[in-house]
Amino acid sequence: MRYAIYYTPRQDEALARIAANWLGRDPFGAATRPVEAVGDLSAAEVAFHTASARRYGFHATLKAPFRLAPNETEASLRAALDTFAEATPQVVVPRLVLGQIDGFFALVPETQFAPLNGFAGEVVRAFDRFRAPLTEAEIERRSPDALKPDEFRNLCQWGYPYVFDTFRFHMTLSGRVGPQESLRLRAAIDGLFADVLRQPVPVDGLTLFVENEPGAPFMVLSHHALGRGPARKTA
Repeated sequence: MRYAIYYTPRQDEALARIAANWLGRDPFGAATRPVEAVGDLSAAEVAFHTASARRYGFHATLKAPFRLAPNETEASLRAALDTFAEATPQVVVPRLVLGQIDGFFALVPETQFAPLNGFAGEVVRAFDRFRAPLTEAEIERRSPDALKPDEFRNLCQWGYPYVFDTFRFHMTLSGRVGPQESLRLRAAIDGLFADVLRQPVPVDGLTLFVENEPGAPFMVLSHHALGRGPARKTA
């Protein structure tokens, strides 16, 4: 069993609904649903391109999937999330846009900014005590030879290569896409998400996901609303 601390919109928000329809799965307990054709993409093409993202559900990684440390429990993790969330203000992302990272499409901030990166770093530090150390097999699955030195150090120290200075907030919408398919996929996703991305996106909660067994879909276990203090934001 593995846990992960993600940001995802609440189930009733438009962004969450559109993403669940696109990926063909709602991580808030709903069953997998048939995907539909979008733009010039057939339903089969959408299903193919979203297959890898579907298992994880629509999210942005804050604390990457981890096994619980031996001296911690699910109850202690959820209690710590409640305490952290109550004391931590939300972050308002002025605008998300469609980007491409290492070949896969994702929603990313229009510009990188310190409040969001700082918040993500706080989550990494605050919950690292709940993470069991990576096994050699888990390290190998991250292809350590392909990582930059600072990414490899992060992997060994924090369990994930992309934290702090290497953190990239992103909400994955596809697997890797070749250049010959990118234009069609970008047009389909742009058309689907254009209206909802006109509004700022409040990162207003932490969501605990769980993978009950290796290879199982990640599901929402609990949502922890961030405190009501002034939101951290930037233009």
